[in-house]
Amino acid sequence: MEKKKIVVCDHLHKKAQEILSKESDIEYVDASEVPKGEPLYEVIKDADVIITRSSTPVDRELLEHAKKLKAIVRAGVGVDNVDIEECSRRGIIVMNVPTANTIAAVELTFAHMLACMRAFPYAHNQLKLERIWKREAWIGNELKGKKLGIIGFGNIGSRVGKRALAFEMDVITYDPYIPPEKATNLGVKYTSNFDDILNCDIITIHTPKNKETINMIDKEEIAKMKDGVVLINCARGGLYNEEALYEGLKSGKVKFAGIDVFAKEPATDNKLLELDNVTVTPHLGANTEESQEKIAEGAASEALEAARGISYPNALNLPIKEDEMPPFVKPYLELTQKMGFLAAQVNKGAFKSIKVIAEGEISDYLKSLVTFAVVGALKESLGESINYVNAEFVAKERGIDIFSKKEPELSGYKNKVTVKLTTDKDVVEISGTIFEESVQRIVDINRFAIDVEPRGKMILFKNTDVPGVIGDVGKILAKHNINIADFRLGRDEHGFALAVIIVDDDVSKEVLDELKNLEACISVAYAIL
Repeated sequence: MEKKKIVVCDHLHKKAQEILSKESDIEYVDASEVPKGEPLYEVIKDADVIITRSSTPVDRELLEHAKKLKAIVRAGVGVDNVDIEECSRRGIIVMNVPTANTIAAVELTFAHMLACMRAFPYAHNQLKLERIWKREAWIGNELKGKKLGIIGFGNIGSRVGKRALAFEMDVITYDPYIPPEKATNLGVKYTSNFDDILNCDIITIHTPKNKETINMIDKEEIAKMKDGVVLINCARGGLYNEEALYEGLKSGKVKFAGIDVFAKEPATDNKLLELDNVTVTPHLGANTEESQEKIAEGAASEALEAARGISYPNALNLPIKEDEMPPFVKPYLELTQKMGFLAAQVNKGAFKSIKVIAEGEISDYLKSLVTFAVVGALKESLGESINYVNAEFVAKERGIDIFSKKEPELSGYKNKVTVKLTTDKDVVEISGTIFEESVQRIVDINRFAIDVEPRGKMILFKNTDVPGVIGDVGKILAKHNINIADFRLGRDEHGFALAVIIVDDDVSKEVLDELKNLEACISVAYAIL
């Protein structure tokens, strides 16, 4: 089997190498020290997937040299260095890792907020660098009782809100893209009037950078603010108009600003640095050990799934109108594709039909769910030739019936998706849902209630529910030096059990045959997600 090539173009935490280098079907190349331009182009010419940070411009010139490229993973949130339009034109899927740095960005926001309120860096410098002890020069303000306005209440903004409540602040948010109860359920006030935010003591912004948000805070907005307002930006450079911010700080209208990101970086000559009422950091939002490890782990996992054609987590340019869908939909699309792929590996045979059943609000997006399910199911047999555009056409061409159905919310889950794959040999039905923070879970396999993350190397072992089976399975795996990472068990009322065993190592036919020969065994399947 030809190995898929994944090239890491920029420096990542060692966790990425640990994950990618141990996969037997992957050729891993660390090109972080390779000079940009022609030397890098030579390395990526036959890459299936590349992982970048901000140092590698993924432009038309680079893409011209990457003839086999199927996907790009941006290890982080921002994709300013990636020409997404050109990637889309070439059929290259672009993904990012949007949540790995969440806590780091939240905590940096508070670092700047506290530093601004207490002028901490200036007091520190006066004592440490100038050796002056002058307490009366540094009379600050407390966070308690101050009104905090949060622009954008997503992963980061909502966590800023929760922590601000612990400081006993009066918190209000403006975000036209969330239901108000997302804020009010946390105890945060919600407003649809942007002027309510401009009337706060402290304002922090946590939005993406787009046409709507560039210069969102400009001269006109600053004029409406309270005298002595404190402004924080640890999101993206350019959300505050820097010229207007400079004038506001210089005049004293803005008492202090905490800035981690700039319109142009590196920002070593930015005139905001001239002022004595601004705290600055060089884009450190993701710079924690924990965050860097999570980013590397997320990027490596996404690259593996993309290289294997399993799914494209956090894809930014899939051929569906994701910008018209609520954020909760995307994880269900990814999960549905994985369930289709798993079903095809478990139920090998000539496909007769694929059915997608949805309950809850997610059922409004059945058409897209069907597309992803079909891509997942056919990927096992058709590989790279199947995609989101031709999936249903190819299925019908092969005589595969496609069905979809909405069901009432009777399972106890707010939203649930089921993929039912029928072949000439068997029927397999897999259900899944998404828990908080986009956590994907398979919750049912052929009527066996189970709770397992759809990821990694999986053994599905069905058996008569008698004593000693788990021990026998463990002995066989141990004999072949196969480490068990997770073991989930479902049982039914007919005296049968289904184990889903996640392992760290490849499972050979010899191992599967030994498992099949156990007296209690009914069936064994092996799948890789």
